[in-house]
Amino acid sequence: MLMTTTQQAASFMIQRYDLEGAAAVLENEGLLLLPTDALWCVACLADDPVAIERLKRIKKGQGETTFEILFSSLNMLKEYAPQLHPRLETLLAFHRRPLTILTEAGTQIRTNGIMPDGRMAARVVHDQYCRGLIKMIGRPLATTFAHFEDSPYPDHFGRIRSDIIESVDYVAKYRPREASTGMPTIMVQLNQDNELEFLRD
Repeated sequence: MLMTTTQQAASFMIQRYDLEGAAAVLENEGLLLLPTDALWCVACLADDPVAIERLKRIKKGQGETTFEILFSSLNMLKEYAPQLHPRLETLLAFHRRPLTILTEAGTQIRTNGIMPDGRMAARVVHDQYCRGLIKMIGRPLATTFAHFEDSPYPDHFGRIRSDIIESVDYVAKYRPREASTGMPTIMVQLNQDNELEFLRD
């Protein structure tokens, strides 16, 4: 059955209210639990050093944490990755599956949210909630998957451990029961010969 105009309007209002609540938390050094193109993640603003340290504490004892930095569009990514290689840019423009690239980070991204060599794991999101939130704030998000090594990948809210839920300040209300891809994103970098190298597929 098609959603009526009234139902569509109500759904839009609920999502808008949810986005505004999530944005307010993020802008106050908060942590957010939300669905993305791939899995449920814990997120904060990528340029907020206090929130990033809080994000790190969630995964303490889980080995080295590499955050994924989420952007609402390719143009936004290019503002934060001025040295983005044309081959990676082309890949992002045409790839439809969730894709993370390793690329040099601009100075706007906090050093405690990127890799020791100055690169970041960057992703242009297509999920409408994620993209809408980043557009509303106008700043990228630093994220980590909402799971520990001994737990299943969080492809829906019901698979997220209670201690992770209790560690955040806001939980998105968008599609909690709907399953995502169920796996991390594909991850790509350029090797020394500027050839594409798939680190995770």
